[in-house]
Amino acid sequence: MKKLFTEKSSLILSSLMVCITFLMPFENCSAFPVYAQQAYTNPREATGRLVCANCHLAQKAVAIEAPTSVLPDTVFEAVVKIPYADGLKQVQGNGTKGGLNVGGIVVLPEGFKLAAKDRLSSELKAKTKGVYIQPYSAEKPNILVVGPIGGENHREITFPIQSPNPAQDKGTFYIKYPIYVGGNRGRGQVNPNGEKTNNTIYTSSSAGKVQTVVKGEKGNYVVNIKTDSDVTAQSIPAGLEVSVRPGDFVKVDQPLTYDPNVGGFGQNETEIVLQNPNRVVGLIAFFFTVVMSQTFFVLKKKQFEKVQAA
Repeated sequence: MKKLFTEKSSLILSSLMVCITFLMPFENCSAFPVYAQQAYTNPREATGRLVCANCHLAQKAVAIEAPTSVLPDTVFEAVVKIPYADGLKQVQGNGTKGGLNVGGIVVLPEGFKLAAKDRLSSELKAKTKGVYIQPYSAEKPNILVVGPIGGENHREITFPIQSPNPAQDKGTFYIKYPIYVGGNRGRGQVNPNGEKTNNTIYTSSSAGKVQTVVKGEKGNYVVNIKTDSDVTAQSIPAGLEVSVRPGDFVKVDQPLTYDPNVGGFGQNETEIVLQNPNRVVGLIAFFFTVVMSQTFFVLKKKQFEKVQAA
């Protein structure tokens, strides 16, 4: 009964996410984690590549800050940094220019998960205010996704994470684990259906001479290319700047537009140790023993020197 309820809840949640996605204005969105959530059971491929790179083709830097070790059943923060220059504007879906949105993904070890709100400190609540972080799926609670959100105030995204307790979760151990992260700024170059967005370069499908470049009412263009046999008309969506002029000769796959993309996707990784508290206590006890032993040794040496001097 519980399993059936969980499956139905997941189905309802997925349906709501799809509805919300398609009801949102497309031009205001830069990335849709829901597309990856629907298409891939695991967003990290066997090669280590994150599937976000399938739509966001440009490579950019991303960094992560996380503690090197944590104790079991504790809440800590991992900060994903998605840098980009101030003042950048991207082409929106309707052809206008707008600010960049950002998104992120954190692939945690099995057993690690998003920290519950009642476990967050006031500082962590302030850092994550207005940022909706969710598990990738019910089967992958250790993978967290966020976005798209406005990039102006979210070039650093804080993920509140709860570590597992090996005493309760027998699938976790006191060892070193890898953490994989991905961060994106700006819209993608490929839609989920495989078609190009208006945030990428459009190239010529045939070789020939450019006859005309006609601009449409909505800002789109039609480039007519005269080949040896006929005239080929190529549509270019609004928002792109045509790089060819009538009379130019073009080759197959030669760019017809300038590259409008100012964003990109990047991924990085780090390591974290799930530390056994008993080891910490033992280490402290060992250091204390060494210090005391050395102290007694020095005192004994001083006493021996006094006896020798007498």
